Amino acid sequence: MSSQLKVNAISDAAGANGNAITLATDGTCTAKITNNLSNRNLIINGAMQVAQRGTTSTSAGYQTLDRWTSSMAGTDEACTFAQADVTAGTDPWKAGFRKAFKVTNGNQTSGAGAADDLSVTQNIEAQNLSNSGWDYTSSSSYITLSFWAKSSVAQTFYTGIRIYGDDQREYCFAYTLAANTWKKVTHSIPGGSGHTILNTNALGAFIQWPLWWGTNYTSSGRAVDTWQIKNNAANYPDNTSTWYTTNDATFELTGVQLEVSDHATDFEHRSYQDELQRCRRYFYKWNKTGSNRYTYSGGYSSHNNSAFIDITFDPEMRAAPSAGSFSDANVTSASFATLNPECALYIATATQSDAAGRISTAVDFSAEL
Repeated sequence: MSSQLKVNAISDAAGANGNAITLATDGTCTAKITNNLSNRNLIINGAMQVAQRGTTSTSAGYQTLDRWTSSMAGTDEACTFAQADVTAGTDPWKAGFRKAFKVTNGNQTSGAGAADDLSVTQNIEAQNLSNSGWDYTSSSSYITLSFWAKSSVAQTFYTGIRIYGDDQREYCFAYTLAANTWKKVTHSIPGGSGHTILNTNALGAFIQWPLWWGTNYTSSGRAVDTWQIKNNAANYPDNTSTWYTTNDATFELTGVQLEVSDHATDFEHRSYQDELQRCRRYFYKWNKTGSNRYTYSGGYSSHNNSAFIDITFDPEMRAAPSAGSFSDANVTSASFATLNPECALYIATATQSDAAGRISTAVDFSAEL
């Protein structure tokens, strides 16, 4: 004899924010799962593991952690952007995070200027978001952002998302940090009527953490938790300036996850190699290991002091990259006959080589958004 339990939904007896399992008449169900499902985090390098360019910099832009860029304008003293260790025993450390993106403020002696800005951002490739499963045209479809943050100064901060399509639309929310205390922040963001997102390899959206934006770009009338057409005079509510005007104040960020869901799930921990492979679509460092960066002229050569060198990108880069040479030895000139997302043809001319006929060079390639 068989029996059946017929219910419409299952939820926690103590009362939960929505049902854990919802059942449909066709026999299917929808469940809120918190275990580590794969391939749902739209953020690359959210655990701050990969830093191909270096671990510290006082310059803005793509300088340290892969996929993370910074903006800095109007500062009296440059800020420091760095990959930092997460202290053992802290809550994010217990959750498996060992690295963070750390911003150390300079001494802003002239105060918080109206045109000053300081922020940390990750840009998202359009097709990654448009094909994610988020119905960004519906207010009942959500993406959820979660992250760990710590500030040396107690303050309310903002985080924002801007999407790119037929126009640009932006959304922001507030969160408050106690001094020197890690906090996990989660926020669900609805879609909206009229939203569009490109389905290309161009910029589709960015997630941004402003540490100070001056009043040229903010407004006391800017509402949180709502979408607006991009308004550069009111991107965020007016910022509190305490952190920015505190000498050597610090802000740390790790465990960043953006997923298609109306709630946050456990962070999707990926191996270092998996994360590095994703990063290489946007930045590729060729022959980076060791002090001697050798390329072999045995491929093919026009004469005895030059070499044509094929470089194959694995994975394929987002777009035809720009190239910069560094740590060259004996190379008097270099150029690229071919440069596209799949491969490059590097032409190097050297005044001399080692006994094996090798020249020493290394090249980095950037196809950042």
